[in-house]
Amino acid sequence: MPMLRSPEKALYVDPPAAPGLAIFDLAPMSLWLEDYSGVKALLDFWRDGGVTDLAAHLRADPERVKSSAREIRVVDVNRATLELYEAPDRDTLVARLGDVLRDDMLGTHAEELVQLWNGRLDFMSNAVNYTLSGRRLDTQLKGRILPGYEHDWSRVLVAIDDVSERERSRRRLAASEAYARGLFSHSPVSLWVEDFSAVKRLLDDARARGISDLRVFTDVHPEFIQRCMSEIRVLDVNRHTLELFRAPDLQTLLLRQRDIFRDGMEQPFREQLIDLWNGKLFQSREVVNYSLEGDELYLHLQFSVLPDHETDWSLVQVALTDITARKKAEAYLEFLGKHDVLTKLHNRSFYVDELSRLERKGPWPISVIIADLNGLKDTNDRFGHAFGDDLLRRAGEVLGKLVEAPRYAARIGGDEFAILLPGADEAETRKVIEDFDRLLDLNNHFYSAIPLSFAVGAATAHGRGERLEEIVKRADALMYERKRLHHAEREQGAARRASTLD
Repeated sequence: MPMLRSPEKALYVDPPAAPGLAIFDLAPMSLWLEDYSGVKALLDFWRDGGVTDLAAHLRADPERVKSSAREIRVVDVNRATLELYEAPDRDTLVARLGDVLRDDMLGTHAEELVQLWNGRLDFMSNAVNYTLSGRRLDTQLKGRILPGYEHDWSRVLVAIDDVSERERSRRRLAASEAYARGLFSHSPVSLWVEDFSAVKRLLDDARARGISDLRVFTDVHPEFIQRCMSEIRVLDVNRHTLELFRAPDLQTLLLRQRDIFRDGMEQPFREQLIDLWNGKLFQSREVVNYSLEGDELYLHLQFSVLPDHETDWSLVQVALTDITARKKAEAYLEFLGKHDVLTKLHNRSFYVDELSRLERKGPWPISVIIADLNGLKDTNDRFGHAFGDDLLRRAGEVLGKLVEAPRYAARIGGDEFAILLPGADEAETRKVIEDFDRLLDLNNHFYSAIPLSFAVGAATAHGRGERLEEIVKRADALMYERKRLHHAEREQGAARRASTLD
């Protein structure tokens, strides 16, 4: 066998004349006529010595494979062999077998020996050879003990097929697949490969039953959406998906999909189904999912039926880009546009817009409470602005608990606040003010250093004929009246304390 000739032992023997030698020499593929009698004698010696597992015997000592390779004798090679290995003649080829059969050839020879050991008269293997110029050859070898030589294996015909182009194509394909797999596995976005074929069958069945408008159909039969969701089969996800959803492995992720796709997921999936129904095989939308730890994830979803799968949707890719940070930033900017940072209440801009909206749309009656924080300037002057800011934060805590949407509390000035009460008449407004007083008492119970107090005025508009701007002015005037009374009481109290000291 030419693949495993030991160069220092390789021997070329002039073959005896025979009619078939012309066919041998002119054959269009590489042929080697070899003498394996020494290999047979070695195998018989090992078998007589009690060896039963040749593969284990060879693994235990690689020198045994080399010993076998040295026993192979080259009897003849044909012209195609010389051309394949770029050899000028047979003597040069045999003399330079060390250049042809290099690197890890012993493993290939060991495979052949095991095949012969198991009683076969033929063997095959794949190996890498090199031409005398150093060019790599990927080869497929097939050998057979010729009829009449089964007793001593002194004539073995070995055919070598150059499969270099096939192997190069295979390696290119493997490299391409590895590259694609690497892009998938290490993509910085979450990638899912899914099978939507069962979903397509459900949609096709609905269409066959005469359904023409999927939106109307799912309005009447919302359970169809759940049915479709349950038919999606996840084939694979990449590494970033496990990281994004805090999943230790794919199995855990798949088992806990209900924890990921919950709450409002049905609505965007319904829109996805409607797009598919209408032939839109590439889609993009924003969705909300959850990690396995319960964190809310805002995601940009891109859905695509992969090429060559448009007829059955059996291969679909879903890409999820985490936009949670962006959404939080947008929400915070929106919050800042409508809220006062210090008190967390709505700001004057929101108050003005809401006042205008209520005047156009109601509902009536509409009440407005104007509340001015007492003592803010004195607190800032005596203790510093940090203490004044603390008073404002406390005011925000109280007013934030006082009302809920669609009623709003807003900071409309430095120490001035407004409470908008759509649908509230005078009686309900008085109740809100009573609740306000109770919350103030509770707050002062926990913050006893500087008391929190307000001067409050309220007014109510009963119908569209009354301008809310005038109602605000009335409430503001009542608030200032309470403010004057508050200051008068403080001055009287201060005067009594001074006279007592005198």
